[in-house]
Amino acid sequence: MNRLVGGLALAAAFAAGCGANQLLRPALAAENITAQLIHTGEMEGDALGPANNVGYRSKMFASADGATISIQVGNVPKHMHPNTNEIQYILDGTGTIWLGDKEVTVKSGDLVIIPKGTAHGGTKPISGQVKAIAIKTPPQAPDDTKLLD
Repeated sequence: MNRLVGGLALAAAFAAGCGANQLLRPALAAENITAQLIHTGEMEGDALGPANNVGYRSKMFASADGATISIQVGNVPKHMHPNTNEIQYILDGTGTIWLGDKEVTVKSGDLVIIPKGTAHGGTKPISGQVKAIAIKTPPQAPDDTKLLD
């Protein structure tokens, strides 16, 4: 009887270990990302989607379980994302944006790190329109933008 109980306990422990391994393993790479080359310098006008009432355009290129990647250009009203971190790499243009409680100048080649809950936007172009790659993690929910004054 002890062998039977011991064998069952060993089998149960093995099954529990296999289940825990599946639950605790690192997230797998998303399967909905496709290999692609994006010529960001050629992305202008309608290629970046329809403009809103202030001329802002955005086009998403990749969406995964952990992040989205898009290109955006134009004026973005000052806002914040309560649940989404954002990283912007400035491709073209020079302008000012709000970053927290400061207005800062951004230019081509700058990297802007925007933790969730941080005021940003209010883009004012100085030279050309400001075009940026925006990486948001986790992916931004439709209701995760709060406009600010």
